[in-house]
Amino acid sequence: MKNIVLLFFVTSTAFAQFGPGGPGGRPGGPGNDGFGQKQEKTFIPGTDTDTKPKGNGKIAGILMDSTTSKPVEYATIALINVQTKKPIDGTTADDKGRFALTRLASGTYKLQYSFIGYKNRTSAPITIVKGSDINVGVVNLPPDVQTLAEATVTGQAAMFEEKVDRLVYNAEKDVTTRGGDASDVMRKVPMLTVDLDGNLTLRGSSNIQVLINNKPSTIVAASVADALKQIPADMIKSVEVITSPSAKYDAEGSGGIINIVTKKTTLQGLTLDVNSGLGNRGSMLGLNANYRTGKMGFSLSGFGRAEYNVKGEFQNTQTTKTAAGDQTTIQNASTLTERLFGNYQLGWDYTIDKNTSLTASVRYGARNGNATQNGLLTTTYLPGVTVPLLNDRNVVTNDINGTIDANVTYTKTYKPQQELSILGLFSQNNRQNNFTADLLSTTDMQTILSRQRNDNPSTNRESTLQIDYQTPIGQKQLLEFGGKGIMRQVNSDYTYYLAQGATGDYAVDNTRSNNSLNYEQDIVGAYASLTASLPKKYTLKAGARYEYTILNARFGSEQTGTPISLANYGNLVPSINISKSLKGNKMLKLAYNRRIQRPGIQFLNPNINTSNPTNISQGNPYLSPELTDNVELSLSMPIKSVYLTAALFARRTNNEITSVRDTATVLVNNVAQTAIRTTYQNVGYEDTYGLNLFGNINLSSKLQLNGGLDLMHVNLTNNNANPIYSASNTGWVLGGRLFGNYTIGNGWGLQGGGGMMGRRIQLQGYQGSFAFYNLGFKKDIAQKKGSIGLVAENFFNHPFTVRSESNSSILSQSSISSFYNAGVRLTFTYKLGKMKFVDSKQKKSINNDDVKGGEGGGNDNQQQQAAPSGGGRPRS
Repeated sequence: MKNIVLLFFVTSTAFAQFGPGGPGGRPGGPGNDGFGQKQEKTFIPGTDTDTKPKGNGKIAGILMDSTTSKPVEYATIALINVQTKKPIDGTTADDKGRFALTRLASGTYKLQYSFIGYKNRTSAPITIVKGSDINVGVVNLPPDVQTLAEATVTGQAAMFEEKVDRLVYNAEKDVTTRGGDASDVMRKVPMLTVDLDGNLTLRGSSNIQVLINNKPSTIVAASVADALKQIPADMIKSVEVITSPSAKYDAEGSGGIINIVTKKTTLQGLTLDVNSGLGNRGSMLGLNANYRTGKMGFSLSGFGRAEYNVKGEFQNTQTTKTAAGDQTTIQNASTLTERLFGNYQLGWDYTIDKNTSLTASVRYGARNGNATQNGLLTTTYLPGVTVPLLNDRNVVTNDINGTIDANVTYTKTYKPQQELSILGLFSQNNRQNNFTADLLSTTDMQTILSRQRNDNPSTNRESTLQIDYQTPIGQKQLLEFGGKGIMRQVNSDYTYYLAQGATGDYAVDNTRSNNSLNYEQDIVGAYASLTASLPKKYTLKAGARYEYTILNARFGSEQTGTPISLANYGNLVPSINISKSLKGNKMLKLAYNRRIQRPGIQFLNPNINTSNPTNISQGNPYLSPELTDNVELSLSMPIKSVYLTAALFARRTNNEITSVRDTATVLVNNVAQTAIRTTYQNVGYEDTYGLNLFGNINLSSKLQLNGGLDLMHVNLTNNNANPIYSASNTGWVLGGRLFGNYTIGNGWGLQGGGGMMGRRIQLQGYQGSFAFYNLGFKKDIAQKKGSIGLVAENFFNHPFTVRSESNSSILSQSSISSFYNAGVRLTFTYKLGKMKFVDSKQKKSINNDDVKGGEGGGNDNQQQQAAPSGGGRPRS
């Protein structure tokens, strides 16, 4: 805690030296009184302002974003002398994009418009005579980004956009995901893979951070797969993929950062959106209300989603090697999953003045899920025994999860690109993850001999304070620095119970370890980052971040429990991004960064899960963090109606956290058997290198196709001298996707496509390949106030089958899992209310993204002024 206080003392001292007037104590630069108040005239730093002749001419106009038609706030307008080609006067646009240059002498001039994140633009010559009052009207500035669908002529936003530091998928254009959830959206995003269980990976790595509107949430703390199901697809505006985060972001997420941007309103008045879907495997209903008047706005949203009829089955064969010989176990069961999700949020924002804003929000997320294994039949062949042992169980797992997030943000803009923000976040996740099992008779398979229960409640609490400051240095550099403190407390309790017969009372099973884990993690960090525009159309963004982690953990009581010996550690995380704009709208980018991945609670939790007695699992509280170095080279280019982007990447992860399998002796129906135990260790290293290809093609004004190919090579080695654990594995992984969009006309649209991922390399084996596809259409109604649609998915496969294998010197295991996920759903949306668009400034947000176990992006384009990201916490 002393370190956190020291960090903010250092940060505050730095702010006193560099802001708000800028580096070196400069009093705000020309045109600023040192306290952020705009003077009558704002001149451009470094211009020949002394040579400006005086007169009574005037030039005025409005600057707008050419793609969004929104004002470009605080852009710089320079008055250029056409003879000397030097600026002699200048000003900045206000928050409406308006500008005016007054007291101009007679002559011929040009206007140069510039702003970080936009391409510079120069006007045609403008002649001023005595008393001229010239209005140049609306001037459109094009963003300095590459748009992946420039040839689209329907007037709609592009499905994909590539920006300097991220790829953006505009999900609101995709009708096939309506009525679905965020996992359906993620399957469409280049470089992302979502398996049939909903697990998310980026370029083959699950060590990613998932943020919601640039903010972390303990909604994703327990399970990213479940969290994605809580977010309705209809409320997702876009998904941003950041593969090389800058120093401004927290150091977490070795694979990268994913930011889910939900739909926001900039409407005056009262509006209500209704979104619904009804299908054979799930249904949802969402209501989103917004009210805005004057400087204040409120939003209230609630979404409920039900999953039902989610069926499956599996067969598992495993052989363990013992001194007496091999033991072979065969298991099979049918499965049924039912879940209820809820997500509710109240938001508030207030514009204090044109340079100051305050925002706050409270979110509650709930999950109630039941997963049933019906007739889990275990057939065991012991060494030297010809007659197998039979064990039959019905297992029900209950997962009840409640999350609350509260955050508040204060933002102050002193002058263009000079900004201070103070952000605070409190988040808490309460989870009850239990299972019960009925042991059926080995003779008639009906008589219940005993029952077992495991209760595992956990609490995950996080508090964060963050200060960020940015200021321009001259005309072509932007300096950003800040500090952050995170305090986390995690508790996980677990107790086993036994009951005899079908009606006996449960009693604590004293033969098992009944304990708890109390885990505290405090992190202090500081960063500095510089963005510079260089000659020959180069852009450089370089920086470094330092984070120090303080650990305190105990088994048992938080005060009197047994201490766990864990060392504190510090990490310096550098990053550098270089981009080069080439002819023909081509862009070449080279990036390097280092990332850290701390273990989350699901990796640390020492609770032994024995819901399947021959396949048990347990966390490892002694894990240390991973360190990953990433290098990426990418090229984006338009070729007639095709936009193509290609990226080569390589990463090395040292101390990687991965699952390992060994054996343990367990009692099943009072018979000692050898079970496979899954736990986690820090392996030696993982090397991954590969290629991502993505293309977007407009075959006509109505038909658009996009697709991608992912090819990577994986090499894992754990360098463990113990032959039981010593392992290495290597191999190629291939994946791809293809989707199409056809505008029929008269409000009708058709979309469809699919994707696949080849088998994935693991330390002791592989996980099987899988595929998915869907087809949907929609019809706009009531003058586009609403729509109806129909979506079908995986309708030719019933079921999808996934095969996986694992091998070591002491065991072998193979499994076949069947997913009955063919589905169809009807969707309906409608908008009510009086709508009047108003301008809305981008607000800061807070992000923690430093814990392995969730999957986690942010938005730090300068013109959008988004906050540093960061997100995760020890998972429960």
